[in-house]
Amino acid sequence: MRGQPTILHLDMDAFYASVEQAAKPSLRGKPVVVGGLGPRGVVATASYEARRFGVHSAMPMGQARRRCPNAAFLYPRFDVYRSVSDTVMALLRALSPLVEPLSLDEAFVDLAAGDSAHTAAEAEAVGRELRERIAAATTVTGSVGLAGSKMLAKIASERAKPDGLQLIEPGTERALLDPLPVRTLPGVGPATDGVLRRAGITTVGEAAGAGETELVRLLGSAHGTGVHAMALGIDDRPVVAERDAKSVSVEDTFDVDLTDRARVRHEVDRLAERCVQRLREHGRSGRTVVLKVRSHDFSTLTRSDTLRGPTDDPAVVRELAARLLEGVDTTAGVRLLGVGVTGLADFTQEDLFAQAGATVDGEEDSGPAPVPARQPEPATEPAPDRRWLPGLDVTHTEYGPGWVQGSGVGRVTVRFETPGSPPGRVRTFGVDDPLLSRSAPPPLGGEDQRSSSGGEASRPKS
Repeated sequence: MRGQPTILHLDMDAFYASVEQAAKPSLRGKPVVVGGLGPRGVVATASYEARRFGVHSAMPMGQARRRCPNAAFLYPRFDVYRSVSDTVMALLRALSPLVEPLSLDEAFVDLAAGDSAHTAAEAEAVGRELRERIAAATTVTGSVGLAGSKMLAKIASERAKPDGLQLIEPGTERALLDPLPVRTLPGVGPATDGVLRRAGITTVGEAAGAGETELVRLLGSAHGTGVHAMALGIDDRPVVAERDAKSVSVEDTFDVDLTDRARVRHEVDRLAERCVQRLREHGRSGRTVVLKVRSHDFSTLTRSDTLRGPTDDPAVVRELAARLLEGVDTTAGVRLLGVGVTGLADFTQEDLFAQAGATVDGEEDSGPAPVPARQPEPATEPAPDRRWLPGLDVTHTEYGPGWVQGSGVGRVTVRFETPGSPPGRVRTFGVDDPLLSRSAPPPLGGEDQRSSSGGEASRPKS
């Protein structure tokens, strides 16, 4: 642990929900919940207004609706969140070459490595300026923690929420840590917490006082030693600029269990396409394709197969995933499907389709192709660009840009507003209205938005 608080931890405040509030003037200051909207959906993020009703991340969406029925429940717009995240990460990289992103809305920064700060006063000034720059560029807020280690910086940012900054001065670490719950320490999850509680250890101070020997007895050598060091405030983990992804995957949970084999195959094909799209966005390829199937009773199995070389060809991944599916019994019903690629590389090997299609080619040489099953696309499912999910961006030829507030029984309700406008009016259309279409999201607008929407006071506090 270094002697000056030059490790910065940034955690954006209720990120997805705050972005939605920044983009939708009518939602500012109101409860917003972002996540899966089906019966099996879960909360991804809840605004601070919704958290007052007990709504939190990973909560089943049905429970969230019961606790906060008047909230705006929105489908995630990940492209928008990634765009805002890119802006924030660019601001962090202007401070130091050592930036370690943990997710779209969270990162560590080594300020000393970029000569941005070498003392507590300099670090605090950098943190305050960073928060101002983020708010100006994105109109959303983030909380900053500054300390001499990653663990303490993360604790500081959590204590600073929302929209705040906390610096842990050198020499004050133990006074801060001792009264905190032991679950605060990295690596202490529910199982470890249970073991420690049964031994009468509930706070960080009690873990430190128990001594390394006792913690090793309770938790094992490696884990016990690590927990004891963290309890003493010792954390020498460096900020790592590059974190190589080990895999890329996508998965979907279905509102109703899938029993139609053709529909299951269609969903696997669709997931394979999405997986390759994400793979290409990261400039990667992979050798091993993984299929994940969760049944109606929550039992989960995975199947995988490995190619001779890496690929980012959607046809290869799609065909290999389909082959893996052939060995899985789905007659009892499928709750979740996932397709992933591991063994990542920065290059591809050409002509790999022959690998995935070799068996099919052999079958074709031996006789006529089998008659395919009926088309898997369900007739009742609307085209992707005509699914009016709450929160998605639309435009109307007459009324202009807006977003979907809700839909059902053949109607779709749209609120016409943009990030820099006053709260807009609501209008309802038929779901097949030819004048209404999906659209790209409008930019959040930074300084221009705040000035056009009535100044700093009009920006939501999240």
